[in-house]
Amino acid sequence: MTDTTGHQPLAAERRAHILSTLHSDGAVRISQLTEDLGVATVTLRRDLAQLEKEGVLRRVHGGAVAGESTPARPEPSADETQAGSIAVLVPSLAYYWPGVVRGMETAAQRLGYTTLLRGASYELQDERPVLDRLVASGDVRGLIVAPNTDTAHAGDVMRWLADCPVPSVLVERDAVPGAGGIPMESVTTDHALGALLAARHLATLGHRKVGLILSRHSPTSRKIAAGWQTACEELALTPADHFEQTLPDRTSPDFSDVVNATLDSALATGVTALLVHSDPEAMAFVDLALTRGISVPDDLSIIAYDDEVAQLFTPALTAVSPPRASVGEAAVELLARRIAQPDRPVHRVQLSPRLNVRASTAAPRS
Repeated sequence: MTDTTGHQPLAAERRAHILSTLHSDGAVRISQLTEDLGVATVTLRRDLAQLEKEGVLRRVHGGAVAGESTPARPEPSADETQAGSIAVLVPSLAYYWPGVVRGMETAAQRLGYTTLLRGASYELQDERPVLDRLVASGDVRGLIVAPNTDTAHAGDVMRWLADCPVPSVLVERDAVPGAGGIPMESVTTDHALGALLAARHLATLGHRKVGLILSRHSPTSRKIAAGWQTACEELALTPADHFEQTLPDRTSPDFSDVVNATLDSALATGVTALLVHSDPEAMAFVDLALTRGISVPDDLSIIAYDDEVAQLFTPALTAVSPPRASVGEAAVELLARRIAQPDRPVHRVQLSPRLNVRASTAAPRS
């Protein structure tokens, strides 16, 4: 909708367009906004800065992604919904999960449900009080939950979900409550396949010594590591000395030091390519590599895992992209079928990610 009439959209119009793009795409790019709205880049940067102050979005290189206070899509009116509510508890409303939630909202609206959304955190030890409040908050017919599986209370939370009279579906989590229990209904991304896609791409380019960099606190990391190890063995990548590093949290004071030390180790052992989970960590690796005069991708190819903002970076990052919206839609559809048929067999749905090849990977220098 590039302006050809001379009309300059007001601030409210620009804000509405930015929010609409965040809802539909999960991210906005300055270059695309400039083309869509026909206004100066400096004006759009001021808009994004103001929206970031309000918590509506979070600025990243080249654009912005959804923030903690991004307004949800307008819920359908009462006469449009007849099926009740689905309560959703996810560990973050700022990264990865907004795309999943948008898929849930799309499917819920189509099926006549409203959604009650809550964001917990990876630090929350016991999610049962939050789940209790959600179940008691209205006409809740089912739960979609991404629980923290690395806490002392994880088993208690799973048993609570298994015993709850309201049916539940896990999203991006697998669990079996109790010894000998029945696996819980779930929708997940095949993250092991994502690691395989990355390894296969690097092998096709000619890389033979590669490394894996993981986020310490993400439940996804274990699945990526398992798939990566298997893929490297099958493809004869790094057969003798598999290179793997787990990073501290990005807010940790030693994060940059660990990244630099990891780059030292990679170069000292002849590693020419890395798979890094997730996008912000991959960006940190590229930034520090370039600062040190290490060319990306000529000296070191880097693949990001998540593809949340990888396309906004310079160079644009090759990335494994989980089908976030489809995961959310599938979770709602699976829960709706469980509500309609309580005695149906347990279903565990797994969706495949894809690899988006961009500018951060190339054949190694000979």
